[in-house]
Amino acid sequence: MKTTESFVSTTNACKLCTPLGAAVAFKGLEGCVPFLHGSQGCATYMRRYIISHFREPMDIASSSLGEKDAVYGGKANLMQGILNVIRKYHAPAVGIATTCLTETIGDDVPTILHEFKKEYQAGCNGSMPALVHVSTPSYGGSHMEGFHATVRAMVDQLAEPKTDRHPSINIFSGFISPEDIRHLQDIFLHAGLSATILPDYSETLDGPALEDYQNIPGGGTPVERVRKMPGAAASIEFGRAIKPELSAGRLLEEKYGVALHSLGLPIGLRESDALFTTLEKLSGCATPRRYALERGRLLDAMVDGHKYIAGKKAVVYGEEDLVVGLTSFLSEIGIKPVLAASGGESGLLKSAVHAVTAEFPGEPPLVRDGVDFYQIVEQAQSLEPDLVIGNSKGYRELARARNIPLIRVGFPIHDRFGSQRILHLGYRGALNIYDMIVNALIEKKQDDSPVGYGYI
Repeated sequence: MKTTESFVSTTNACKLCTPLGAAVAFKGLEGCVPFLHGSQGCATYMRRYIISHFREPMDIASSSLGEKDAVYGGKANLMQGILNVIRKYHAPAVGIATTCLTETIGDDVPTILHEFKKEYQAGCNGSMPALVHVSTPSYGGSHMEGFHATVRAMVDQLAEPKTDRHPSINIFSGFISPEDIRHLQDIFLHAGLSATILPDYSETLDGPALEDYQNIPGGGTPVERVRKMPGAAASIEFGRAIKPELSAGRLLEEKYGVALHSLGLPIGLRESDALFTTLEKLSGCATPRRYALERGRLLDAMVDGHKYIAGKKAVVYGEEDLVVGLTSFLSEIGIKPVLAASGGESGLLKSAVHAVTAEFPGEPPLVRDGVDFYQIVEQAQSLEPDLVIGNSKGYRELARARNIPLIRVGFPIHDRFGSQRILHLGYRGALNIYDMIVNALIEKKQDDSPVGYGYI
């Protein structure tokens, strides 16, 4: 039975809007321009949020609906907007996501796009871009639902059923950092496996300095690789809290018979072990020595740093799968996760957290989904945590107010530099987060000490 709170408004939401997740996912498709069918303000807000985190230009086109369109429908704006994008950007793909406004007035986007293709195919000289559409009203979920729905839509609408079998592996990595994507690419390369990661925004949202501005940055998963996904040898999908109806891997399995390996986000020792065990099965080869060494370094660090962190208590918040992975890792290193919280409402968070903490003694963490920071802070007051792990939205009310360290991971991080280059995944990512945690606790101890000692 769900508890009814004594207030109805949200105070500093622990999630972001659904089409924002869609915009990020579309940036991971090569040559794709994200397009929001709705008001101009939606696109402006999302551009600001994404740019502040990734520190990269982020174009998001909009159908720019006004009061009149809210009454009579946005068909004309949508068709003209897509045409403008094609003419201005010469984009090979346009990703159309709906917003609250267009979902509420009931615009039939698939039908509108069908009419658009019929009307303008000839004018595009036969080079009509790939048009992918996804339904993403913000009242229908969080940015993670938007992200997963968009990945599934790209596969569903671009995949070619009659595709010859090939040895490549489909990778649905979830909402991770560009650095995480690059690390995964290296892992599969050294494992001797050809992999198609969707989406791949490792260059589009973390690119090099260029002499000339590019309307469409290079990088992204090639559309042709997405078309061939039904012929892949297998799929790997990260996430214990993905609704089945939003799973791209499950779609390929049910529709085309592509074997699916569902894994947790590989954060920490056990979840990374599960990934490398799967790669050994798929490749028929042992884990490369470089990763065995990384695993050994992680174990060595866990021994060296145990005296600084053992018995500490932590509050973890953010996207559901990130929370599950971090909770798993904290349990491994001797920190007690006392609260695992998320604004997401997949209904899978509690069972996933309990699954990754079941082998450890003591009570499992308190799990809260569908909450905002008002509720997280209220809950944390009685738990007396020693540190907080999550994005920068929890800094003011939670970390600063309680004078405890905040380990910034995930999205969004707007009050620090280099957020797009934080490595979370694999043994190396776990070691990176481990160092951040240990050093934050050491710094807190130093700052609180009247001695000001310089040796630990």
